[in-house]
Amino acid sequence: MSVQERKRMTVMAGVAEQKLTLVQAGDLMGVGYRQSKRIWQRYQAAGDAGLVHQLRGKPSARRKPAAVRAQALARYAEERYADFGPTLMAEHLAQEKLVVDHETLRRWRVAAGQHPVRRRKQLHRQWRERKPSFGAMVQLDGSHHDWVEGRGPKCVLMVRVDDATNRMRARFCAEETTRASYDVLEGWGRKHGLPGSLYVDRDSIYRCEGVASITEQLAGKAPQTQFGRAMQALGVELILANSPQAKGRVERMNGTLQDRLVKALRLEGISDMAGANRFLERKYLRSFNRQFARAAASPVDVHRAVPRNLNEVLSWEEERVVQCDWTVACAGRRYQLDRQHEALSLVRRKVTVRTLRSGQIQLTYCGRRLKWRALPAGAMRKPQPVKRQPKVKAKPKKPTTAGHPWRRDGVGTGRKFWSGIKAKGRAARLAERDSGQPSLRSGLPASRSASRGSRRTKNQQQRGHSFVS
Repeated sequence: MSVQERKRMTVMAGVAEQKLTLVQAGDLMGVGYRQSKRIWQRYQAAGDAGLVHQLRGKPSARRKPAAVRAQALARYAEERYADFGPTLMAEHLAQEKLVVDHETLRRWRVAAGQHPVRRRKQLHRQWRERKPSFGAMVQLDGSHHDWVEGRGPKCVLMVRVDDATNRMRARFCAEETTRASYDVLEGWGRKHGLPGSLYVDRDSIYRCEGVASITEQLAGKAPQTQFGRAMQALGVELILANSPQAKGRVERMNGTLQDRLVKALRLEGISDMAGANRFLERKYLRSFNRQFARAAASPVDVHRAVPRNLNEVLSWEEERVVQCDWTVACAGRRYQLDRQHEALSLVRRKVTVRTLRSGQIQLTYCGRRLKWRALPAGAMRKPQPVKRQPKVKAKPKKPTTAGHPWRRDGVGTGRKFWSGIKAKGRAARLAERDSGQPSLRSGLPASRSASRGSRRTKNQQQRGHSFVS
């Protein structure tokens, strides 16, 4: 019996002992007076068994016929349907006018022992202790959210969280790009210094999707993105997380900011990205870190000093080969190296083309800056003379003689010959048709005048008789 049925049995026992009326019993059971009378009648007739639902153990009136169930399960016996899931199989059965819900089909297969119940295996995760010192590890992530609730353009919040102290810094950017990562890292470096390691996700900004070149493979180096190259130059270890849970501190910080910062921007009436960044720097970050930051296990700050050439390191670098005319081509532009670098013998050597975030271009060779000037967009190299090959005169084709094998026995070649043969055939047919004499023994006239009374078709008039007597 169910819990409800056991409760009704207690109430009906009270009615039988005349301790309760049917009106009171109905209130206790949550039914009306008339329904309580029916329950009392079944209890008097069958005792406790009368309180059990009458449809228990009986098949449902809406269940599918046994023939439909057998036909659906028979499909899985076929080899082409052996690996179909319940949802896909239900779609294919519907095309055959056999409508079965995918959940019903799954239960049928489970009951028949054809569908094993497989529980999703949970991966074991090891809890990682916080870093002991401030600056040992910083977690970086971009949070995509409607921060201004439709009042302004969409933007991304680049969040940085120290692993040891939960100290957070953030900045709004238009998109999550390499430039945005450069800007937020520079902001952290100018404020605290360079961290020992940077924990990021496996986005294409931080992880190179390309294949290593032959030189990199021989050197045992993996291909790097521009951000990875910059971190290697700065001595910052770049750690790629294998799951969102691995960098859970910054992920949980994103959730907190998506709840608290959105409401704070709403109360301040901020709807643009510049105003939001000013609000973060002047007011919000200070109070947020005061509330949520914690003391590190070690009081030592392991941040390193920022190098003087930080702006040059946080840039885009490409290697290009110097051409014989001492020019370098990169990104659709060409640069002419100065004559004073003639002692370096740069022809056929690789130089580095560096593009700063400000748009400034620098050319370097082995760490040494080179002087150059930009060539106009239309400037092209002098085309090398192309050697012209002498023209070969085609030999004229001689016409075939009369004694040629193609001319023997009246056989010829060419369009002129066959045109003449066709013309002779047409002339012979016209002469025969206009003679007024039938060419066959059918007795039918062959000329147009003799065939006026007949009902021949147009094709028959042109081709003559096709009857054989």
